[in-house]
Amino acid sequence: MTYSRILGTGSFLPARTMTNADLESLVDTTATWILERTGIEKRHLVSDGETCCDLAEAAARNALDAAGLAPTDLDLIIVATTTPDQFFPSTACLLQQRLGVRGCAAFDLQAVCTGFVYALGVADQFIRTGSAQRALVVGAETLSRITDWTDRGTCVLFGDGAGAVVLEAATEPGIISTHLHADGAYKDLLQVPGGLGNGHPELQFMQMKGNEVFRVAVTTLGRIVDETLEANGLSKSDIDWLIPHQANIRIIQATARKLDLPMERVVVTVADHGNTSAASIPLAFDRAVRDGRIRRGELLLMEAFGGGFTWGSVLVRY
Repeated sequence: MTYSRILGTGSFLPARTMTNADLESLVDTTATWILERTGIEKRHLVSDGETCCDLAEAAARNALDAAGLAPTDLDLIIVATTTPDQFFPSTACLLQQRLGVRGCAAFDLQAVCTGFVYALGVADQFIRTGSAQRALVVGAETLSRITDWTDRGTCVLFGDGAGAVVLEAATEPGIISTHLHADGAYKDLLQVPGGLGNGHPELQFMQMKGNEVFRVAVTTLGRIVDETLEANGLSKSDIDWLIPHQANIRIIQATARKLDLPMERVVVTVADHGNTSAASIPLAFDRAVRDGRIRRGELLLMEAFGGGFTWGSVLVRY
């Protein structure tokens, strides 16, 4: 039987940063309030002329270097993003051209903050069925470009960045299981309501009913933890590391309690990155791999929740 395993990780953050103190001059808030409610201290933002594909390319090249592969070794490229540079071509096709790859499948996947988890699930199926041997999966976002910087409820939360992994076919997992879900009944709680050609610029920004999103997220992520463990016949104590979507420290802490995991076994980067949507899990994963916390052979649980609503998990033997 064929599985997919992670060969290398990579990430990239724009050089420009915005601290909580900087936000005090934009909206009616305080640095202390933001930190206490969200766990965020700063976020990285793209500069003028810096694109989502720029971030994706840098993260992808770092992951390929870590994997010891050349771009031409790839036969699948998936970019999870909510903020593509163009309506089309896809950011994945733009990235493919940047990397000098021709002919392999390349496409974007949009599941907002669950995008990277969805993309790993799709790439895993390509490899398991023999349709691909080596895949590049990227989560990349320029959320600052769909953020209303006068809206205190959203502008304090989001940042830009990219993370990536390279997968390869293997005889042992690797990715053990993926669990993907969505429920469009919640679409109005977290959305960008504008669409192509609607003529209303104010509808091109994120809108969120924060308290309602928080309640559903905590409940839903608790269920996905149970589902993942039950599907694999595991107990909570079997999990070595939780790598959650970096949305809010309180949601992360609630999921850790569900797993009976001490926070020392949870990868937390929300203080430095804010919520980078599809980029947040691979950014956190790459940091923990490169600083030596996560080691080969350990069992990892990745989980995320995002607009749609979408939610999902990936169980990985790294």
